Amino acid sequence: MADIDLSSILNIAVKSKASDVHLKAGVPPILRVHGQLVPIKNHERLAPDEISRAAMRVMNEVQKEHFRQHHQVDMAYSVPGLGRFRVNIFQQRGAVGIVLRVIPIKIQTFEELNLPKVLETIANETRGLVLVTGVTGSGKSTTLASVLDHINNHKSLHVITAEDPIEFLHRDKRCIINQREIGVDAQNFSDALRGALRQDPDVIMVGEMRDLETIEIALTAAETGHLVLSTLHTIDALETINRIVSVFPPYQQKQIRIQLAGVIKAVISQRLMPTKDGKARVPAIEVMVTTARIRECIEDKEKTKEIADAIVKGHTTYGMQTFDQSIMSLLHKGLITYDEAMRQASNAADFSLKFKGVSGTSEMGWKDFEKEEKDSGGAAPAPAGDIERF
Repeated sequence: MADIDLSSILNIAVKSKASDVHLKAGVPPILRVHGQLVPIKNHERLAPDEISRAAMRVMNEVQKEHFRQHHQVDMAYSVPGLGRFRVNIFQQRGAVGIVLRVIPIKIQTFEELNLPKVLETIANETRGLVLVTGVTGSGKSTTLASVLDHINNHKSLHVITAEDPIEFLHRDKRCIINQREIGVDAQNFSDALRGALRQDPDVIMVGEMRDLETIEIALTAAETGHLVLSTLHTIDALETINRIVSVFPPYQQKQIRIQLAGVIKAVISQRLMPTKDGKARVPAIEVMVTTARIRECIEDKEKTKEIADAIVKGHTTYGMQTFDQSIMSLLHKGLITYDEAMRQASNAADFSLKFKGVSGTSEMGWKDFEKEEKDSGGAAPAPAGDIERF
């Protein structure tokens, strides 16, 4: 029986601007394009042994052993002249399955990704903790790569990353960048992070803050004068603060709130939304920048729920914005439909009233936001052709 032509499938995926490729026994290869799953036309159904052989071809001996023991493995895979892919090989119902995430070769700028200008200010921070959050596939890695690339273009620093696996490849520009892969260059995130503190870093990027130990070391690193960048699977700034605090035992939580309030610089949360023409996706971005009011909200458990209100009111002075403000901006720029805006809005009823021009009692942040939109002409660059590859 013929083997799967993996390079050919991945070539079709890249040309189709797919974000992911699914290889499952009994069906043809399936691509995720603009958020929708579509099979490759006229491709034969894949046999279990074909997928198994393809999996064995892309794994090295260490990864094969890990797969035999744990029945799944994360890794990166490169195809010369085509690009890099984040790969998860797993077992389901006794058969092997493979999912590949397309990693763009080119790291896009904030402008190309349609990200708010305040990210430049955040990327210029010299110390503290910056978190990029969102659900799986919402573009966290792409945004984080763009932040690192901005630092690489504008500062002379030593950057250390701990990733599982390494996704975007950063070449040295003004910075020295050392990228460490979990399972290859380090045992786990906490070991990599602990080691990074002894490697004279200025910036530490941790692929994901997965456990209490990693979060603890990241907070300490941010406290001791390093800029720490990381991701969390949380939907917004409020949930991000609550998630970090809840990882710690109750007797520690008050102290952690004080520590977190002192080191956190920003939380960037994002969702991807289909464009009006259905040919791409654009990010809706919530940005929380730490101010005296935000610090107070983090420290005081009773005031944490006021973070969203603080973000609305912090737009003019600090460049903060809520999801609904971001979605309103995308709607005014003609990038998304009204129906999609309503579907994604955090508070659809309020959003509808604001869109119709009906103001509430505490709308200063919204009025300033809308004035700024009008002053800028409401125009924005069209989304980049491969912006959906978050």
